[in-house]
Amino acid sequence: MPSLKDLKLRINSVKSTQKITSAMKMVSAAKLRRAQEQAEASRPYAARMQQLMMQLTKQSGQFDDVPSLLQGREQQNCYLLIPITSDRGLCGSFNTAIVRSTRRLIKDLLAKGKTVKIMPLGRKGRDLLRREYASLIVDAPEAITKTPISFSLIEGLVRQILHQYEAQEFDVCTVIYNRFKSVISQVVTQQDLIPVVTDQHNEVQDQNKDNSGGLEAIYEYEPEPELLLAELLPRNLAVQIYGALLESAAGEQGARMAAMDNATRNAGDMINRLTVFYNRSRQAYITKELIEIISGAEAI
Repeated sequence: MPSLKDLKLRINSVKSTQKITSAMKMVSAAKLRRAQEQAEASRPYAARMQQLMMQLTKQSGQFDDVPSLLQGREQQNCYLLIPITSDRGLCGSFNTAIVRSTRRLIKDLLAKGKTVKIMPLGRKGRDLLRREYASLIVDAPEAITKTPISFSLIEGLVRQILHQYEAQEFDVCTVIYNRFKSVISQVVTQQDLIPVVTDQHNEVQDQNKDNSGGLEAIYEYEPEPELLLAELLPRNLAVQIYGALLESAAGEQGARMAAMDNATRNAGDMINRLTVFYNRSRQAYITKELIEIISGAEAI
């Protein structure tokens, strides 16, 4: 049985931990609002970009030379996976969900005889995947996930990815990230970046159909669609990665706020239990001393 001094020290230790988790919760709540606004503001632009890619793709049958980024390669033997995690922990299952999904995808691809390469964005994902798949990690950029997220750094990353694709170092590029849904909910999302997926269902497309009575608008593009695609395909890649990073940043703050809120409440419950145990132990200790005093007085 622990002494009263040990119990008092433990109660004070838990109270100190509760203060830290409560402060971290408030900091995450303050950061979450801005991160959520940025993530929600990026969605219409990314969706419009996907819609533009879809419209241009419908005219790609008229091209003499369809870009490889759009149609892909006939042989898809090598896959580049880009899991996006955070640089810090204490955010519940936010990072483990991405790593678990990435590991499952790696095992499925390896079972099919495919070659897999990994480019993790985020220190936690890199450290967790390195334990089992260190030989598959080709690069791990560190500055990409630091806030505020810089679009210029993403453009440098896109140039690196395109250089590897043109050098035929991989055939398919897939990003795995947490899409922000609510403060307590993030959805693990897998999105193919290369080749460009242009038949994805999005809210902007549904809204346009509703406004036009179910009919899709017909666009005429200047200059030629071939020139537009040559310029827009790399930019679309950067926009999709940028949106995924913003979604991941918002999800991280939401997951951390929820985790710290649970930790604060659990610390409060533990303090209550320890306080009750301390009071009972103290009462038993006082009763024992009184019994010893009375017994000694009667013996005299």
